[in-house]
Amino acid sequence: MKIELRFFASVREALQTSQEVLEVPPGVKTVGDVRAFLMGRGGIWAEVLAPEKALRMAYDQVMTEADTLIEDDGEVAFFPPVTGG
Repeated sequence: MKIELRFFASVREALQTSQEVLEVPPGVKTVGDVRAFLMGRGGIWAEVLAPEKALRMAYDQVMTEADTLIEDDGEVAFFPPVTGG
C-alpha cells in the first residue's frame, strides 16, 4: 500500500522534509502503525516521533487518533500541538 506523508512545523524542521510517498509493509494498517514504522528508521525519526512526544496526527486532512485505519493513497500528517496566545 502506498501513502503520502506530510510533516509540519517543528516536525518538518527536525526531519528536514515536508512530504514523502511511502510504500508501507502489509502489517502497517493504522496511523499509529505508520508512526511506529517511521520510528523504526532510528535516529532523528525515532526521536521526533517517539511515543512520549506530544504530536497531533491527521488522516486525509482530518484530525485522528492512532487507531485510525489507513487505505491506499491516503495521507498521514504529523505536527506538534498548536498553542495560541
